[in-house]
Amino acid sequence: MNKLAKDLKHAILDSGLKDGMTISFHHHLRNGDHVLNMVMDEIAALGIKDLTVNASSLFDVHKPLAEHIKNGVVTTILTDYMSSGLGSFISSGWMKNPVQFRTHGGRPADIENGRTPVDVAFIAAPACDPMGNLKGSEGRSACGSLGYAIPDAKNARYVIAVTDGLRPYPLTGWSIPETDVDAVVAVESIGDPAGIVSGTTKITRDPVGLRMAETAVDVIRASGLLKEGFSFQTGAGGASLAAAKYLKDVMLKEEIRGSFGLGGITGYMVDMLREGCFESLLDVQCFDLKAVESIRSDPRHREISATHYASPFAKSAVVDSLDVVILGATEIDTDFNINVHTDSDGRIMGGSGGHSDTAAGAKLAMIIAPISRARLPIVTDRVTCISTPGSTIDVLVTQKGVAVNPKDEELKLRLKDAGIKVMDIRELKELAEKTSGAPLKPAIGERVVADVIYRDGTVIDHIREVRA
Repeated sequence: MNKLAKDLKHAILDSGLKDGMTISFHHHLRNGDHVLNMVMDEIAALGIKDLTVNASSLFDVHKPLAEHIKNGVVTTILTDYMSSGLGSFISSGWMKNPVQFRTHGGRPADIENGRTPVDVAFIAAPACDPMGNLKGSEGRSACGSLGYAIPDAKNARYVIAVTDGLRPYPLTGWSIPETDVDAVVAVESIGDPAGIVSGTTKITRDPVGLRMAETAVDVIRASGLLKEGFSFQTGAGGASLAAAKYLKDVMLKEEIRGSFGLGGITGYMVDMLREGCFESLLDVQCFDLKAVESIRSDPRHREISATHYASPFAKSAVVDSLDVVILGATEIDTDFNINVHTDSDGRIMGGSGGHSDTAAGAKLAMIIAPISRARLPIVTDRVTCISTPGSTIDVLVTQKGVAVNPKDEELKLRLKDAGIKVMDIRELKELAEKTSGAPLKPAIGERVVADVIYRDGTVIDHIREVRA
């Protein structure tokens, strides 16, 4: 007995997929993913329409989805992140229904509680046996952790594993067991692992970025959180990675051993593990191939599900034990609200991902951003879109000074006592505008093209159509 389907077409037919249903995808192959486009083309050829696509994230490689939207195959999208290729298309008003943006913790929570049920889940499986035991750490398309796919596999009505790495039964060390999988499809390629490394995954050499990174580490030290058992998450941006490098140097010099590093894991976090800065890494997604190799070979580098990572309705989640998170922003307003969904002209080019989840859970949520970018001030009176509420942000680090949320006077005093230049966020706004000028407001229409749904399920903002 095995679960091997003849091909993708027959697997879809066997699943009972019909008009109006919901299908899901995960994004661990990021900009190298082939599965979503392959599946959507097969579904379109079968004449199935009016589908909801629930994808943990969408990248530029998924731009062909636009044609399926135009043709009525897809009428609703649920996701945590959408890059600019597809985002600009959505911002122009092509979708029948508004996109629903969730967080990396809110998405699995809503799948599990039945708010967004999945009819058929498609799991890109770098290694899989004929019964459906599968994992992401092996195979020619290895992507590491499959943390975002685990809730889909556990809760979807029907689960199809799509693999280019068929292995003999039983495949051991699985991420998802055969008990959660209905069918297996072998294909020529599920993706290009080189596409995992999409975006900035190298330490910045820009003096401004390096100055901000050094200040960020000074803030962490002054906060009192950098001590034995310290836990930490950072993003894959150049300044954030530089901060991780400087933090590693401090931890090694002062012989501070942290408990865990968290999140989407980069090779820089792997270096911190190997050099003794952390006891373990808890990984929901690998950001580069060094992280993929680490999760395959080092038992201290552990895969976790999106639920375990950040669900606000789980019995507990790792973000709730996080000391410090370093995050980015396209905009921050004088109330410390953060925008990571749109660019300065209001077009969709991102999403919360784990931004809101980690900000809510961490003891210290820090934004690193220059006071202006492309001659546009980062600090504004009101962000174009609220992605993460200001109530969960503690500090903004720029090259000109540090602003502390007024909710935390103790932190402000700690930073001043440490000799860190602390400024009111309005001062940073004025300073940026003196250099770059006040930004023009984008030409926004009335029609809502996306809803921003906070991790607890409440809608916190709307993204509106951008007029040409």
